[in-house]
Amino acid sequence: MQARLNMFKANPAAMQALLDVSEKLGTLGLEHSLLELVKMRASQINGCANCLAMHAADARKSGETEMRLYLLSAWWESSLYTDRERAALAWTDSLTKVAETQAPDSVYAQVAAQFTEAEQVALTLAITIINSWNRFAVGFRVQHAR
Repeated sequence: MQARLNMFKANPAAMQALLDVSEKLGTLGLEHSLLELVKMRASQINGCANCLAMHAADARKSGETEMRLYLLSAWWESSLYTDRERAALAWTDSLTKVAETQAPDSVYAQVAAQFTEAEQVALTLAITIINSWNRFAVGFRVQHAR
């Protein structure tokens, strides 16, 4: 697979805007480990190898275990994730596939039970941002590091 274009060269201002919002996520009160799981899960659903490689490396550097990374694609069957992480992952799955799921009340109830309203907004923003990155990386065939 060959990259289609360098999005940072093609439109630096647009990419800087996305980078700026991405960097802000770390200041909105959600745990770094949770954010990395969300990024990994959305990237799995979207088939974004570049983002999977990047966020797996980031998660490992932050102390995430190999087993939790391996089982992330079947998180609902594993007891390795906390109730808070499970709610975040369910919300990630639902919003990443929003055309199919329509963000059901049952999933929202899980999120509302684990996250404050401000955290719900931050989590939804994190899911939105990683889905945006996935679309850029998949669309322009960004190559992952080796």
